Amino acid sequence: MTTHVPVKGRIHSFESFGTVDGPGIRFIVFFQGCLMRCLYCHNRDTWDLKGGTEITVAELMKELVTYKHFIMPSGGVTASGGEAILQAEFIKEWFTACHKEGIHTCLDTNGYVRNYDENIHGLIDVTDLVMLDIKQMNDEIHQKLVGVSNKRVLEFARYLQERNQRTWIRYVVVPGWSDDDDSAHQLGAFLKDMKNVEKIEMLPYHKLGAHKWVTMGEKYMLDGVEPPPKETMENIKQILESYGLTVAY
Repeated sequence: MTTHVPVKGRIHSFESFGTVDGPGIRFIVFFQGCLMRCLYCHNRDTWDLKGGTEITVAELMKELVTYKHFIMPSGGVTASGGEAILQAEFIKEWFTACHKEGIHTCLDTNGYVRNYDENIHGLIDVTDLVMLDIKQMNDEIHQKLVGVSNKRVLEFARYLQERNQRTWIRYVVVPGWSDDDDSAHQLGAFLKDMKNVEKIEMLPYHKLGAHKWVTMGEKYMLDGVEPPPKETMENIKQILESYGLTVAY
């Protein structure tokens, strides 16, 4: 008789009262590991696939239930990172346990999916909301900004469309990288027929994570880049809205 070995996740940290990563008050788990190398990453210390702390679903649920009365009924849990989808099997089991407790589940992801296996399909089955980051539609710029092609990200967006999965798109506005009209028009054209996309959340670039790069002995590549002015945010918002999309920032 074989015994079930619990799947273990590798987490960086958690936040018990998050208010910007999904609807309501969220219990957010930042999972360890990421394959993208965003120049503006504010969680540089989450990249290492072997870093962080190992945890089981039971251990994570034990922590979560102490906050349940704060996040219910309008909030829930969010799997963030690093890149949560790299640990799809663990998060699938965690979200399944959350659903048994009546807790809303949200997956915050960059969509860099390499293999659409049963864990990816199963994860989306138990995900109430996906927040998908689309960094840049121009693949040449995307590769310079993020380190990899956007092909897999856009494939994942289409997969969510096919599944009619409730989705919010997140778009970080980085001066000199993703604040131009053409990039906004490309994003609007790509998303305009995706009925599963409820809204686009525009996020202004910030430098809050720059110190982590310095602490790790690395050069922060966007040193000197300032957050975008409100005029830029409004301009991009109007462009995206011209495609019939709901936009917030």
